[in-house]
Amino acid sequence: MVSRMFRIETEVDKERRDLLRNRLRETNTAASPVLRALRATPGAREVPLHIWALDDTDALAGGLVGHTWAGWLHVTYLWVDERHRGSGIGSRLLARAERAARDQRGCLAARLETWDFQAPRFYQKQGYEVVSVIPDYPPGITEYTLVKRWV
Repeated sequence: MVSRMFRIETEVDKERRDLLRNRLRETNTAASPVLRALRATPGAREVPLHIWALDDTDALAGGLVGHTWAGWLHVTYLWVDERHRGSGIGSRLLARAERAARDQRGCLAARLETWDFQAPRFYQKQGYEVVSVIPDYPPGITEYTLVKRWV
């Protein structure tokens, strides 16, 4: 039996991160016929989707940052300035992103994560359903993953 020595490092290295991501993508593509078929389509690329709400002075009143990939919209951030909460901006931002993802990018569903003190009930009112609950992530907070399917 051959004994091998490895050096383990804990530094941030963007070049290695990119190499690791590419190798993982190659491994996953080789192992999954679904991912292999996806690689040959436009849906294989993450495409940013940003929606902004500006007030009458062009100040940021709210926004949604996400991306589409593999037929899904992933909402990364949705925020509304405190002065404008309750005005419907959040619902309008989310609806606009969903419409763009569905109608222009062919997405079939959306997903997002939110914490218990943020907006799980807001998203449920928009038709999202909870598919995962992680208590104490971070400690003292519960994280929810929600999805909404259009078909």
